[in-house]
Amino acid sequence: MTIKFDAPVANAEPEHARRSFLKSSLMFSAGVASMGSLGFPGLASAEPLTQRYPDELVEILDESFAKYRLFNASVERLATGMRWAEGPVWVGDGRYLLVSDIPENRIMRWDEITGSFDVFRQPSNHSNGLARDLQGRLLTCEGSTTNDLGRRVTRTEPDGSITVLADQFEGKRFNSPNDLAVRGDGSIWFTDPPFQTGNYYEGHKIQTELPDAVYRIDGETGAVTRVIDSISGPNGLCFSPDQKTLYVVEGRAKPNRLIWAYPVNDDGTLGERRKHIEASAYGALDGIKCDEDGNLWCGWGSSGAPEAVTAELDGVMVFNPAGKAIGKIRLPERCANLCFGGAKGNRLFMAGSHSLYALYVNTRDASFGKYGS
Repeated sequence: MTIKFDAPVANAEPEHARRSFLKSSLMFSAGVASMGSLGFPGLASAEPLTQRYPDELVEILDESFAKYRLFNASVERLATGMRWAEGPVWVGDGRYLLVSDIPENRIMRWDEITGSFDVFRQPSNHSNGLARDLQGRLLTCEGSTTNDLGRRVTRTEPDGSITVLADQFEGKRFNSPNDLAVRGDGSIWFTDPPFQTGNYYEGHKIQTELPDAVYRIDGETGAVTRVIDSISGPNGLCFSPDQKTLYVVEGRAKPNRLIWAYPVNDDGTLGERRKHIEASAYGALDGIKCDEDGNLWCGWGSSGAPEAVTAELDGVMVFNPAGKAIGKIRLPERCANLCFGGAKGNRLFMAGSHSLYALYVNTRDASFGKYGS
């Protein structure tokens, strides 16, 4: 296979030259992806999308982002072969990462030591978001059903057995649990939109029984309470570094997707919300994570509007605590979700549509070394 790059124009304007370089970089990545075999062996080695430093796929939109970009770190593709990658979680004590492949009804495992990329669990009940509780046990949002098992939040015990933490509210089954976050008091918060209930690709067509909502599982009693029922398509969620603010993506807000910020009260209830971020210019928010400085790292892509230029949108957007866009990581695929990990917690893992990407950055998750990490 031949990968062709356009030669630079001698007197090109700087912006034109930048765009040409980015276009060539993304074309190179797509070409590399198409050269691999369809099997998993050999596809898990880290492949930089560009060879130059600093990596022009990591854009500084505001000078405050410069301290988070490492001069000699590249966006790398670690693995490919998935249909719709979602909900990554880092398992530091095993030095591996788990990521859901929703249409294939499986959880994949990327090993940091060997570079292997294999099936961890199948079927997974079309799992979506993944996390770890305070004891390091795997938490899973099972977005649909396999032989009627699913549409629930589960915990994997050390012996491999599965404990159901929540599968219904007030006698009615959940829609399709999507993403989850763990708070320092042991409580587990998860979103329950209808995203996987309307097709046979990511699950099964069903008639939903509950409104779109966000729920909280008490860390001591296991009691399930509904904490939000006023947003359409709740999606990604995370806590601020002090855990006093809950950020939630409204995935079906009109005309643009939003992130709402909710004060968290001592009793686990929420205060009055405020609009924190609006995804304008045809952008689409998905999974989100908060770093130790309070910045939000957001999976990003196209809203699906006919006017949207997908290649200009796909990747990760970074917003400061005031909601201002300060950085962008360009990817050749839409990024649905992301997490921090690696030995020092400073490696950003990004679940692209078909592939797993990573980038070393100069920050870590807000929970690093504290809880749920």
